[in-house]
Amino acid sequence: MAGKLIKVENLKKHFASGMFRKNYIKAVDGVSFEIGRGETFALVGESGCGKSTVGRCVLHLIEPSSGEIYFDGINALNLRGEGLRNFRRRVQIIFQDADGSLNHRMKVSDLVLEPLKVHHLIRGRGEEQVGKLMEMVNLTPDLLNRYPHELSGGQRQRIGIARAVALGPEVIVADEPAASLDLSVQAQMLELMQELQDRFGISYLFISHYLNIVRLMASRMAVMYLGKFVEVGGVKDVFDYPVHPYTRALLSAVPSISMAGRQKRIVLAGEIPSPLNPPAGCRFHSRCPEAREICLEVEPELYEVTGGHLVACHFAR
Repeated sequence: MAGKLIKVENLKKHFASGMFRKNYIKAVDGVSFEIGRGETFALVGESGCGKSTVGRCVLHLIEPSSGEIYFDGINALNLRGEGLRNFRRRVQIIFQDADGSLNHRMKVSDLVLEPLKVHHLIRGRGEEQVGKLMEMVNLTPDLLNRYPHELSGGQRQRIGIARAVALGPEVIVADEPAASLDLSVQAQMLELMQELQDRFGISYLFISHYLNIVRLMASRMAVMYLGKFVEVGGVKDVFDYPVHPYTRALLSAVPSISMAGRQKRIVLAGEIPSPLNPPAGCRFHSRCPEAREICLEVEPELYEVTGGHLVACHFAR
């Protein structure tokens, strides 16, 4: 665990479905990863693959069905009372929906001050702390008396970031933090997150389906499909030498202004199977252009193709 702040082992989250006959949606079905201090680890994949569920389990916002989540060497799932309160202070979140995550009846000053109030970290009247946080996220003091609906989308997201960093967290789960923003504002937001990481040594669990952003922000990444990791490795390794057919299909859809860097588009047939009844064998076989008989029957395990680069595919060796 030296240098590893977050360690997740065989995490599963199955949601019960149905009133009379219980079925289970296998949103996350056995994933493992580590995040080092000051590192950004990204989760990518299509909508519904389980990325956000992993983030909420790490935050202890929802209880996993099974598995272990260690934070700084301590099993976070066993924390209660003051231990859980301390964990909440050290692990924060930036929400995708900045507008929906803010209370529209509260002024900006109260929104920024709220985390400090909850954790009893207000010094004096708190105005100086709020002012420093506003300056940290590049917002001017004249916004303090406004309500969220009077702010732009970028300003609301900066308020969300200010709330997240107010408690001095060591880990931030960033769940599509720039998805709802214009491209120019996205760039500003990502630059701000990198500045805060450099300044405070924050570790990010960065959840996104924008692969160009992941390439810019993360050092390591995992590609998810239907609740499982199909490829894990350094960002450069995965982008330059994608091994799994699903990873190659995702990367082929990334826009490029360079003719040399443009790949032939791989169009996947069919729809993503339901996590309520995932297919036997490899979960990707129903859409995989390279599937063979063994893929329909035997589920592949993650194995190492090169140093730290893992893939779950029968024919990727």
